[in-house]
Amino acid sequence: MPNIGKEGSKKLIAAGINTPEELTKIGSKEAFIRIKSIDDTACFSMLQALEGAIRGIRWHHLPEPIKKDLKIFFDSLK
Repeated sequence: MPNIGKEGSKKLIAAGINTPEELTKIGSKEAFIRIKSIDDTACFSMLQALEGAIRGIRWHHLPEPIKKDLKIFFDSLK
């Protein structure tokens, strides 16, 4: 999956998400909540990377409405 390197994979596995299918099934927001619960340093870029991975694109290419939705979600977690 794009955007998911070694460190991202480790974080996903530590959060109980072991396959791309599992990530796709639970979605980027739930995956981010799980990662954030074990890694306080998880940031907005991580959330975007998860969404991009699910969509099969680099997170830089996410459509603006999706980025805005993710930002609202991210800010709601603070």
